[in-house]
Amino acid sequence: MSKLSLIRKPVQNEMKEFEGYFNNVLRSDVPLLKIILNYILRRKGKQMRPLLVFLSAGLNGKINESTYVAATFIELLHTASLVHDDVVDEANDRRGVLSINALWNSKIAVLVGDYLLSKGLLISVQKGRYDMLEITSEAVQAMSEGELLQLQKARKLDITEEVYFRIIKMKTAALISACTATGTKSVTDDPEVIRSMKELGENVGVAFQIRDDLFDYQNNGLTGKPSGNDIREKKITLPLIHALQQVSSSEKRKILNIIKAKKKTSKEVKWVIDFVIDNNGLDYASMMMDKYRDKAFAFLNTYTNSPFKTSMIEFINYTTARQK
Repeated sequence: MSKLSLIRKPVQNEMKEFEGYFNNVLRSDVPLLKIILNYILRRKGKQMRPLLVFLSAGLNGKINESTYVAATFIELLHTASLVHDDVVDEANDRRGVLSINALWNSKIAVLVGDYLLSKGLLISVQKGRYDMLEITSEAVQAMSEGELLQLQKARKLDITEEVYFRIIKMKTAALISACTATGTKSVTDDPEVIRSMKELGENVGVAFQIRDDLFDYQNNGLTGKPSGNDIREKKITLPLIHALQQVSSSEKRKILNIIKAKKKTSKEVKWVIDFVIDNNGLDYASMMMDKYRDKAFAFLNTYTNSPFKTSMIEFINYTTARQK
């Protein structure tokens, strides 16, 4: 049994039922939209966010219909954000699968993303869960602001560690914290419990993003080499930020000039990767990832032992130990 299957075990029936629930929501009579929605359903990922919603609910109460509403809205929001991100990044594929904008075009992709978001809003209104609308709307606002802040900073390449954490808390952690908050909100109205679970989700989200950023500088399982994609795309992440703080102004300027260049040779990309490794960028980023992971664990220590708690701990471990 895979690690993810073990994590799902306490909510495996709910996750199976959720799949049918989600598939029913993604239906349309518009022929083109129907084709695209079927394509989205066929290439669905690990559904980590709905899983987090159900685990958060089970940890704090009894899973009910509102939990399914929360999980569905979160998955719709996540899917919409991926479709929109591919348009913003002009990406032709995501994890080896062609993007909506590559198969059709950017205009259609934007409209499909809008449709998915509107479906999430509609299901929340139909079920009368206006409280969840507030949580998810805050997440959408944060994600948009984070993306714009990153684009602004990417032009000048002046991202500090403080700005980096602000961006990833908005871009990535906001949606993860919405998972834990809405899942908890579906089973309890206790504001302190919801606040704590939201904070737990934020810490998991930050650790998750740092793990993602480390991949660019570490050997991957497919080629045995770091990808260097962030470097090619002029993305300044924590490993590089820390490494730049350790060197002289002239060396820093040399590295940033490579990052700024529109085209970079494989040799230049490798040079930046080696620079980050030699200046403890990976060690520092790993330490910070573990720090946020441990913050999440500290929240869970207040709960009595249960299958939900065990799975939540393993979920957090999985996000920081995953290899892709």
